[in-house]
Amino acid sequence: MDDFTKRLQQVLLSQNPGVQTELDARLAAVLIPLYLHDGSWHALYTKRTDEVEDHRGQVSFPGGVIEPDDENYESAALRETQEEIGIDPAEVKILGRLDSLLTTTQFQIIPVVGVIPWPYKLTLNPIEVASVFGVPIEWLSNPAHLETLFEENSVSGPHFPIYAFKPYQGEVIWGATARITRNLLQLLDLLK
Repeated sequence: MDDFTKRLQQVLLSQNPGVQTELDARLAAVLIPLYLHDGSWHALYTKRTDEVEDHRGQVSFPGGVIEPDDENYESAALRETQEEIGIDPAEVKILGRLDSLLTTTQFQIIPVVGVIPWPYKLTLNPIEVASVFGVPIEWLSNPAHLETLFEENSVSGPHFPIYAFKPYQGEVIWGATARITRNLLQLLDLLK
C-alpha cells in the first residue's frame, strides 16, 4: 500500500460512518473505485445508458439497490460493480465507507471506497453502462473545478446543495456523485 491509500484507509477507519435512516428511502450502495495510473490516483466513473430506469445518461459510481441476499453494504457495492463493469470482487481492496447520503430521488446511498487493479479488462453491462472513464484525484481536488449549482429540498425535507464538477473530457459529474466525490476529497483535506 502506498502513502495515499494508507492515509485514506487510516482516515476511513478512524471515523464512524453513519447511515441515515429515511423511512421512504431505498437503500443503495456504490463503490468508489480508485486506481493508480501513470503515478497518479484516479477515481473510476460510469456513464449510465438511456435504457436504465433511474438516472438515465448520468455519471455515477458503480452500484445499486441493496438486495436481501447482500451480506452487508460492501458486498452489495461489490456485487453491483461486478454486474455493471465486470470487476471481480476478490480483486477489490476495500478501504472503508463514507457517511451515507440521501438523494432527491429518495435513495439512501452508502459509498464504499476500494482500490482496483489497473489496467483492468472491464466488461460493461450494455443495458446499464454506456461507458467508463477515470478522473485524476489531483484534477478533482482543484476547487476551481467544483461549482454549487443551487440548493435543493428533497421530498422528505433536508436542504442540501447540488454540486457539479466542470466537464472532464466532456463528462459532467454532478448531483449525488459529485457530493460523494466532494465528501471523499474533504475527508482527505484535498478540497477546502
